[in-house]
Amino acid sequence: MNLKKPFSYFLIASLLSGCAKQPVNSVSKNTTATKMTPGTYEASAEGHNGAVHVSVTVSEDKIENVEVKDNSETRGLCDPAIQLIPSQIVAYQTLSTDVVSGATYTTVAIREAVKDCIEQAGGNPDAYNAKIPNDEKGQEEELSSDVIVVGGGAAGMAATIRLEEAGKSVILVEKTSSLGGTIRVSGGNQVVQGSKVQKEAGVTNDSVKSMEEDFLKNGDQLNDTELLGIYAKNVGAATDWLSDDVGVRYNMEGGLHQLAEYAMDRELAYDGGGIGAAETLNDKVHATDANVLLNTAAKHLIVENGKVTGVEAESQKGKKYTLKADAVILATGGYGNNNDLLPASARNGLFYGLDSSNGEGLVMAVEDANAGTTHMEYIKEYPNGVETSKKHAKSTIAGNITAFSKAAILVNQKGERVVNEKASNHDILNALKKQPGETLYLVMDEATFNEWKTKLASAGLSEDMIDAYAANNGKSEPVFTMGSAIKEAAEAAGIDGKALTKTIEKFNTYVEDGEDKDFHRAKEYLTSTFAEGNIYIVEQKARYATTMGGLDVDGNLQVVDTNGKVIEGLYAAGEIIGGVMGDDSPSGANNGWALTSGKYVADCLSK
Repeated sequence: MNLKKPFSYFLIASLLSGCAKQPVNSVSKNTTATKMTPGTYEASAEGHNGAVHVSVTVSEDKIENVEVKDNSETRGLCDPAIQLIPSQIVAYQTLSTDVVSGATYTTVAIREAVKDCIEQAGGNPDAYNAKIPNDEKGQEEELSSDVIVVGGGAAGMAATIRLEEAGKSVILVEKTSSLGGTIRVSGGNQVVQGSKVQKEAGVTNDSVKSMEEDFLKNGDQLNDTELLGIYAKNVGAATDWLSDDVGVRYNMEGGLHQLAEYAMDRELAYDGGGIGAAETLNDKVHATDANVLLNTAAKHLIVENGKVTGVEAESQKGKKYTLKADAVILATGGYGNNNDLLPASARNGLFYGLDSSNGEGLVMAVEDANAGTTHMEYIKEYPNGVETSKKHAKSTIAGNITAFSKAAILVNQKGERVVNEKASNHDILNALKKQPGETLYLVMDEATFNEWKTKLASAGLSEDMIDAYAANNGKSEPVFTMGSAIKEAAEAAGIDGKALTKTIEKFNTYVEDGEDKDFHRAKEYLTSTFAEGNIYIVEQKARYATTMGGLDVDGNLQVVDTNGKVIEGLYAAGEIIGGVMGDDSPSGANNGWALTSGKYVADCLSK
């Protein structure tokens, strides 16, 4: 199983556990309260997905009420912050509230908007800095169960639900304020090979062998073939279980996606996207008897005579837990937001995942149980990102899938097409990496743009945000431009306008002729010529979130140590496992693996 183990992470783990935060030079502030003009004030501040609008009512010397109005934050992830932060501000008369884990941007946006309202009322925001009492510090509790699941994303939720079905008692430990994890902010697609929904959608002849061949090709033959076999042989049954027993719904109306990565159509979207799937799984977990500990971080594995027998954990408010069990499943996801664990090639890239993806579970396993790792040098990059803030991106893939069936092309700064827009993400990424600034540009006519922008809300790009970016017309990142003439839009984006005009004219002839003579885009994606009217251009950069490396496991997903020996009592599921994808994962694969491996490891423990 230890197919590729290039280096140990003991040093990194030691650095992560031993680093202390350096003190920051304090700045003297005037904390004297100033009388406010009573009334209700409104303000907004930028959250994760766009503006968070807040209404604040004040008296002369008190914040009376805070209400979050319109927002486009991710459902489930942001809900705890929207519910908790306004009440904390009022109850404690403070802007120094706790940051809600997993909803940092939303927390900060609410506080900044309230600060703006206080200033509008003539008050001094610095006077509202009281500390909230830590009412759990010093408390301790010991709990026990058959299995402890660490991590409440797709893999952890699937494992918990399946274990509870089998009659096992479960403690689910999640460091953030809500269950869901990465699936909430994913593209909302899943591999469904061999399932009933794939057959209902029209593909009845897909096979384990075909899926394995496609994954090996996409992963540059670096996949752990045993793990890939487990995935391919079990994803169909896992999908049927999710649909029939858990209640996850798939978008049968949208149908299977035609993707260059797959010889057979085997990807379906969830109804309601990744958020819809996450909420269904969340509801199912809470309908079980599992003991769910939110805002609680696992700190150490308990190891006795070489066997993992539990977890030491601590709540956000300081309560310490000793959790004992016959087995521990680590389902804490990847490490995309941790530069210390990322390969050097990714450290300057654009991250689009959750800020909570820091790899603590992996580090804990290495430090406490001498766990082995594999494939740590690989991450999953996609070509369709826009840089919405420094080193952070949001995905346009959901819109692109629609756009490339209409009047849309990809060009470089010279205004030239360089790739088949319906090629695999892997091929598009390779073409992008060869361009100046590693950037391509998505060019659309107005009708295509207007449909494209409706598909991106679940990825954190609201229509209001997109319209604001377009109105900015390339003056700052991200580059969104528009113009009534091709040359006008092109020059605002730094593209050769004359060349782009010729490229669009040539593309239009290919649509009319039904043949792309340059890059062989299939005829079914040559349906619309560029219409007269506004042209829109959107930057396309590489983005990453999913990491390919992780813990080394055996055929039961039991973690093995650096000597290849099974660690008794320790299992893993989801992205924390390394090797199944090789050096790259195809579309829909990561959600499918998380859910399949979560169910599979639960079944292994229930035999």
